[in-house]
Amino acid sequence: MRGSQDKIADAITAFAGTMTFVYLHAAWFTVWIVCNEGVVGDRAIWDPYPFGLLTMIVSPEAIFLSTFVMVSQNRQAARENVRADLAFETNVRSEVWSSHMGRALGVDPLEVERHVQEMLAEDRARLDGTARPPTRG
Repeated sequence: MRGSQDKIADAITAFAGTMTFVYLHAAWFTVWIVCNEGVVGDRAIWDPYPFGLLTMIVSPEAIFLSTFVMVSQNRQAARENVRADLAFETNVRSEVWSSHMGRALGVDPLEVERHVQEMLAEDRARLDGTARPPTRG
């Protein structure tokens, strides 16, 4: 169950991963630099080059953003582990049921396994790009 801290971390990470976040930062940096270069007048300069205040502001922001991303990634990894465990249990159940049904129907398990191995080899070859075109018989 997600707590409020997890929800906040996920929301921040979700927003930080958008182009809106990038555009807002680009606009903010542009305004900051334009003002502090004296383009709009000397009275608008509050952080002259090399923009030490800007640097001090974005450094903690970067630290916090990277931490929020890691928190969200850890939560995602935990969810993926649960999904993988459930998928494994489902596969084991299917295998056991298939074995029992095959035995009850008198199916040769070695012949079925040979056919499965052939199909898996063809699929791996197709994924690797080493598949041969099917022969016409």
